[in-house]
Amino acid sequence: MNLWNETKSVPISRAMIWAAYKRVKSNKGCAGIDDIDWEEFEPSRSEYLYKLWNRMSSGSYFPPAVKEVEIPKIDGKKRKLGIPTILDRIGQQVIKTYLEPRFESIFSNNSYAYRPNRDAHDALQEVQQNCWRNDWVIDLDIKGFFDNINHKQLMLAVGIHVSEKWACMYIERWLQMPIQKKSGELVHKQGKGTPQGGVISPLLANLFLHYAFDKWLENKSIKARTYLFGYSNA
Repeated sequence: MNLWNETKSVPISRAMIWAAYKRVKSNKGCAGIDDIDWEEFEPSRSEYLYKLWNRMSSGSYFPPAVKEVEIPKIDGKKRKLGIPTILDRIGQQVIKTYLEPRFESIFSNNSYAYRPNRDAHDALQEVQQNCWRNDWVIDLDIKGFFDNINHKQLMLAVGIHVSEKWACMYIERWLQMPIQKKSGELVHKQGKGTPQGGVISPLLANLFLHYAFDKWLENKSIKARTYLFGYSNA
């Protein structure tokens, strides 16, 4: 297997597609607007993955709309998720895997949400240690965060760390994906929002918060300790 076809304009290899496929499959998940679930995807896997590689590596891949799904909350309200198709989740995983190491290198060590090898249990252990050193706690929940991330500001942050135009191109395309409601109506974003349910959305959200919150704390010389954000779309 070649690492990438030199006749293609974008250096995305079939190996990158395959690794992303395995990662997405391990997370399972439901079908998107095409109604293709894993049971239907697997028999034609090679065809689907080749099609994705061919289009992504030539710069001609355009993601389909995301399917809006409502998840019940404990308080009776509903959380809206945007579910991409299986193939699009694989495409997002390719770019996420490619960019995540460089983003991780700048993120605050006090940040724990949606990061590799970190979870809520790690954050709680850090909080426990912090309680021995501090006698105050700030509890924050960002309401509707994913729905309101400003695209222009996010892309400015992306541009600081991503010089590859093809990677920026795909991120912008994913940000601009419309949402298909249960009625079939397509709702186009107005320069804000990234679907909560998208593979690359948490990474982009953390990059946005790095500049909007973590760097702000540093500039204000506030000695914050541990961040485990609740991203709410209530």
